[in-house]
Amino acid sequence: MSAELIVDTNGLALRGRLDADGAAMVWAQARSAVTTRCVVDASAVEYCDGAGTALLFDLIQRGARIDGLPERYAALLADLQPDKPLILPEPKPHGIGDEMAAFGQAISSEFRLTMAFVGVFTADIARIFTARGKIRWRNGFAVASSAGADALPIVALVAFLFGVILSFQSAVPMRQFGAELFVADLVGLSLVRELAPLMTAILLAGRTGAAFAAELGTMKVNEEINALITLGLDPFRFLVIPRLLAVALIMPMLTICAEVIGLAGMAMVMATFDVPFATSLSRATTIVSLSDFFGGLGKSMVFGFFIAAIGCLRGLRTGAGAAAVGESTTRAVVSSIVMLVVVDGLFAVVFYILGW
Repeated sequence: MSAELIVDTNGLALRGRLDADGAAMVWAQARSAVTTRCVVDASAVEYCDGAGTALLFDLIQRGARIDGLPERYAALLADLQPDKPLILPEPKPHGIGDEMAAFGQAISSEFRLTMAFVGVFTADIARIFTARGKIRWRNGFAVASSAGADALPIVALVAFLFGVILSFQSAVPMRQFGAELFVADLVGLSLVRELAPLMTAILLAGRTGAAFAAELGTMKVNEEINALITLGLDPFRFLVIPRLLAVALIMPMLTICAEVIGLAGMAMVMATFDVPFATSLSRATTIVSLSDFFGGLGKSMVFGFFIAAIGCLRGLRTGAGAAAVGESTTRAVVSSIVMLVVVDGLFAVVFYILGW
């Protein structure tokens, strides 16, 4: 007996064989007749395979209740869990709260990922320095030359302008109180403790960090990194470690250059306010202590380490296609700048606790 659907005032009744042919015969009629909380009498069903079970599942999803289905077919229907809604509710519209929560989750995920990457280097650092031939110093020197010597002109220009602008903006109001001599103290401390390390780090994040992400990302897209792995070479040792060490060591040197050139710019501005060149530099070097100097250099080394780590991490995590390289580069720069601000804030808290 083929499938048959009976519609009456009490509900629906299914009879006969609910196989592929039978289900196809009554499916459209059952869909149009079923209503919410409708009772479907299936006690006269003689056979029910996958197609018939799908029909019953569809009717349940539309609000019907199946009664009297033989036990051997009821178990098959129960395995499909028809009580669970198949159609997911529409997502709620995104508001500013959802956007902020998603942004916070992204920042948290990025921070954990970067810390894990740095942790791999830290865990292997003893083995890296003690094992002979583990570090490709030639590549490290090439990276240091590109990230340090080639970046010196732009660092010097920005540091000089920082010194000039900061001292001029400070000297004009302080001159009203006859205190323009103390501009050297203000600019000296600001440059050595904060501005020179942070400004140099931001420049390297946009220049060197982006270059690392683009270079490693292109190698990832071109399958060059997979080729290294196939040859039994560790990409972390060959590509990442030389960059990390080079940038971490070159950053303090660039910071010293930025401090000296920034102080020179300050002294030039103060000369226009009738403060001798030597007097300005003498006051600046007097007010700056060794703890200020080495604290700034320590910060700059940590900044350089994180810039290189984030650039390499973003490059190694590049997806497929040329657009992925651009995305990795952008994410490397943004992540580096956010990380610099966070790390700088942590240094400020630590220095305050230490009394520096």
